[in-house]
Amino acid sequence: MNVFSSDAKSAGARRLLSLSAVAAAVTLLSACAATGTAPGAAASPSAAPAATPAAAPAANAAAKPAAPAGPAAAAAAPRPPADPTAPKPFADIIKEAKSQDGLFPIWRKDEKVWLEIPKDKIGKPFMFTVNVANGVGERGLYASQMGMDQLVEWRRIGNQIQLVALNTAFRAEGGAKLAVEQAFSPSLLAAGPVASAEHPERKSVLIDASMFLGDLPGLSTRLEMVYRIPFGPDRANSYFEAARADAKLSTLTARMHYATPRIPAPPLVAPPVPLPTPPQATPDPRSMFVSFVYSFAALPEQAMSPRLTDPRLGHFMETFTDLGKDAKPNPRVHYVKRWRLEKADPAAALSEPMQPITYWMDKNIPPKYRPAVEAGIVEWNKAFEKIGFKNAVVAKQQPDDADWDNMDAGHASVRWFVGADVGFAIGPSHADPRSGEILDADIGMSDIFVRGGRAFISEDVGPGMSAGLQQTPLSLAARAGSHAGHGHGAEAYCNYAQEAAAEMDFALDVLEARGEIAPDSPEADAFIFARIKDVIMHEVGHTLGLKHNFKASTTVSQAQLKDKAYTEAHGISGSVMDYNAYNIAAQGEAPTTLNNTQLGAYDYWAIEYAYKPITAGNEAAELAKIAARSTEPALAYADDGDAGGFGPYDGMDPLANRFDLGDDPLAYYKKRLKLSKELWARVQDRKPEAGEDPLRQRRSIVSGFNQLFRSAELVGKYVGGMHALRDLPGSTGRASFKPVEPAKQREALQFLAAGLFSADSFKFRPEFLSTLTIDYNEWDRGGPLNVPAAVARVQLVALDRLLSGNTAMRLLDLPSYVPEQQRKGLISLNEVYATLNASIWSELKNGSEIDRLRRNLQREHLKRLQSVLTKSGGPGVLADAYSLARLHAVQLQADLKNALAKGGHSVETRAHLAESLDTLSTVLRANMQRV
Repeated sequence: MNVFSSDAKSAGARRLLSLSAVAAAVTLLSACAATGTAPGAAASPSAAPAATPAAAPAANAAAKPAAPAGPAAAAAAPRPPADPTAPKPFADIIKEAKSQDGLFPIWRKDEKVWLEIPKDKIGKPFMFTVNVANGVGERGLYASQMGMDQLVEWRRIGNQIQLVALNTAFRAEGGAKLAVEQAFSPSLLAAGPVASAEHPERKSVLIDASMFLGDLPGLSTRLEMVYRIPFGPDRANSYFEAARADAKLSTLTARMHYATPRIPAPPLVAPPVPLPTPPQATPDPRSMFVSFVYSFAALPEQAMSPRLTDPRLGHFMETFTDLGKDAKPNPRVHYVKRWRLEKADPAAALSEPMQPITYWMDKNIPPKYRPAVEAGIVEWNKAFEKIGFKNAVVAKQQPDDADWDNMDAGHASVRWFVGADVGFAIGPSHADPRSGEILDADIGMSDIFVRGGRAFISEDVGPGMSAGLQQTPLSLAARAGSHAGHGHGAEAYCNYAQEAAAEMDFALDVLEARGEIAPDSPEADAFIFARIKDVIMHEVGHTLGLKHNFKASTTVSQAQLKDKAYTEAHGISGSVMDYNAYNIAAQGEAPTTLNNTQLGAYDYWAIEYAYKPITAGNEAAELAKIAARSTEPALAYADDGDAGGFGPYDGMDPLANRFDLGDDPLAYYKKRLKLSKELWARVQDRKPEAGEDPLRQRRSIVSGFNQLFRSAELVGKYVGGMHALRDLPGSTGRASFKPVEPAKQREALQFLAAGLFSADSFKFRPEFLSTLTIDYNEWDRGGPLNVPAAVARVQLVALDRLLSGNTAMRLLDLPSYVPEQQRKGLISLNEVYATLNASIWSELKNGSEIDRLRRNLQREHLKRLQSVLTKSGGPGVLADAYSLARLHAVQLQADLKNALAKGGHSVETRAHLAESLDTLSTVLRANMQRV
């Protein structure tokens, strides 16, 4: 619809009265007098638009002989001057331009591009999406990534066209629509002047597409966050490199240049927080190109019937606040995100769908791996067959000579991309906010499996090989919340491939060290193919609407994991949506199925809830019946929020984890320590061969430390832990929160104290460490492997967990969740602090020497005690936790005095004890900083 404001009219009047407008009118009238043409007439017959029937009488009148001039004619007022700001005729603008017909026809002439906006589509909503086809190649700025999606409409304000994002977060489904519209603002995404007058027949207008050559996706903020350098869009060197249009879609691919005038000089004094380096993956760090695929897509004519979510299962959601009704205290509404899937034959028990869910496999996928990718896609058909759909999911291969890009909104795809430091897969989607219907999905999977997990982990991502550290940071895209719109961000981000590569690295190292699998053998290829299928199943699950399920691995018992017949028939986990570890047999055990290659019980259940055909009148009852199965042990569910790791919440349920296996995660972590020790022993016994990778031995050592780092973090969840169940009120009568059994908490605490806090767990032969070489071809090659730093990384993540404010709060609150008669035997915060003191400072009692690894751990313990004792009232510090920490600090002070008085230690131990005593005494004398 056309919208003209009084402000716009008065502004136009003011322009006509301006001095420049008057001067232009005088010039135009002079030219008309010389040529005999009227102001505003066409310059040539070919350029004049065809006369419409309504205009015919005027045209005929103009063709009559002119009346003789006379006094009346002389007295006639002159015609008003033409508006020099009026748009040019449509035909003049597109003369010699090539067109592509579609939802919004695209016109192109040389470097100029126009979109044709039909009059009847102004004010009508459609989907606008932005995807990244070409990236920078580092630090989260990768190719083949889905970006923002918005419900938008064109608005015309005078001669200005606006692309406006509609506010779908607040709605009035049952009334009060005007009040909601007045309360919550839409957003302007892009705007520009109308480039032409209306087409004489179609009544459409042209707009200059260069309005999309600005920083519409907001990449400049991302670049500044990543590099701390102000990069901006360079419009003069940006252009449109491709366009496509059909009846439901118009797409423009913009090649955007981002630049900065200069790279700042590094500071003379190192700042407290290290600054990121300038771009490393571009030839010149001041310049980079990024290709955005802008898609303008028609909405389905009839919105799909929405399906409400149930928190007992995990589906991505289209969420909004419905202010049109006040009957419910919580106005939030959650629709399941799902594809529209309808039977071609509704009466048939098993029917093909009217429109299958089709995934195009990108031509960049190496032919060698295409069968594994396809297998991961079509595996989901097994779940759809259970609810009556045959071939619901289809995989198609993009031809190698295809000239179309599947990053537009017209193709769901699996994209294979590379980067200098990339190692993840991601499964985002774009959905219709009216109903939650998924309209597009582009799975991005890096080439991590082609290049090998070990090379990626150690050489590309992990700068800490010389420090013994393995960095596995969250994607910058996730941390920046780059996926604006409806439910993107953390839910769209999935680092399963990155973490799976670390798991694959460890499993391959163990199996190679045992001689059970040879590098570059057919068995090794099959090993990798199985992992690719696993990751693709996981990411396809996301694009079907399923969230992570981090309790699924606990639905298989430890005994079943050892039974090859069971694992081959049922898999090693209850869901492919978990982060599933490798099922590596312990030394002396018979080998079994290594990784997950098929759907689990949870996957069938979640697909049934989202996609089962149900008649409208029975939907609420049928969905409630499906969701009520949540009490079945095989359908246990927990998502990212339950597992923790995002924001301040650290997770409290030890059964909700990433990368564990079996119904007893603690037993799995103990097994991982044994496997790491086995790997280290075998690596130290193995003699390097001439010509092999110089970093092979070093990588194996770091691989074991990576396993222990994750184990140490998760074991700590048992101490002060609470089991959480997702029952709805009145549905089962079970407790929603239940403290972890005291015996299990103590078992976990003792495993940390006697296992990971012990220096005996990290013994390496000097003659082995001295042979670990480095890659001298690399500039940043580092030095000797820093075992103390690697040990500290493992130990400190556990220590931080045990001494955190959240753990203290839960330990203090545990009695509140247990009947009084059952409170005897509960683990207490006092017991945890006493166990840490006795374990970390055990040498004070037995009089033994304190080696370097133990001294490091003791110093870190003192730092954390200092933080608690001098910053009471700060984040996470409770009064009872403070008083108990002080009590044990006073006891530790006395033990340090006694140990020093006994003497007989080495100079290093005596110096350490004296320093520790002085530090602790100073802390105990200090005035507490009260907040």
